[in-house]
Amino acid sequence: MSIRIVSAIVVAAVSMVFGFTPAGAQKPPSPQTLRLYVLDCGIITPANLDAYGFKPSDVKETRMITPCFLIVHPRGSLMWDTGEIPDSAFKDGVSPQKLNNYTVDRPLLPQLAAIGYTPANITYLALSHYHGDHVANASLFARSTWIVQKGDREPILAPRAAGSRVPDPKFFEGLANSKTVLLNGEDHDVFGDGTVVIKFTPGHTPGHQALFLKLANTGNILFSGDLYHYPEEITYKKIPAFDTDKEQTAKSREMIEEFVKQNQAQLWIQHDYTAGIKRKIAPEFYD
Repeated sequence: MSIRIVSAIVVAAVSMVFGFTPAGAQKPPSPQTLRLYVLDCGIITPANLDAYGFKPSDVKETRMITPCFLIVHPRGSLMWDTGEIPDSAFKDGVSPQKLNNYTVDRPLLPQLAAIGYTPANITYLALSHYHGDHVANASLFARSTWIVQKGDREPILAPRAAGSRVPDPKFFEGLANSKTVLLNGEDHDVFGDGTVVIKFTPGHTPGHQALFLKLANTGNILFSGDLYHYPEEITYKKIPAFDTDKEQTAKSREMIEEFVKQNQAQLWIQHDYTAGIKRKIAPEFYD
């Protein structure tokens, strides 16, 4: 094998691990219409459902999926949530990786690379909220523009108090210095044409967000973040005990359910295992 080929392999490997684009690498061509990629970012197997107000027999499936989403617009791209175990945990080559009740089969960056993306060529980062199963790779996107509600940004960047549910600061390294779109309890039209809209849905955390998409062929979709974890929460009006403001969660749910109805949108409960395992995974996409 020639030195030139070996060098190319090394550059590609380093780029994949650390998320930068080597000189001469091309950004994928922009699609003509909005495109959605679903990425496999793990499974959660709760020890019990006490915190959600359920017994195991109350729900169809106790396990949860943890997807990440890449939304590609003719004018840029948005990474929505970044997984439950950081890619750095895969450096020993062992798969799957396990952490407490999390299991991840595939790191995030190779999934992005398979469709032509690295963090360096993703325009925006938005997290539904700051809990650990949604933010594990957030620091990889520090060169993207961070779209965040003030209610979540402040706890993310603040020193950790005892008992804080905000995870290790290392997950957010670099974001304090990222170019930032700071929202103060408001919705945000990401690309200015109504096709990708962040909805302010506080309660689960102070700055919790949901995401609304208008796809030409698939139709309208609303990503719930953790406004819900199980479909049964809608039926039985159960709210997790660990939400920062349960009354506010109930108001956010009421607003979103009406919004979904008015916009004839599909409600994608991000953690819904039964529905989630049936969805197309990247490199397939929805448009």
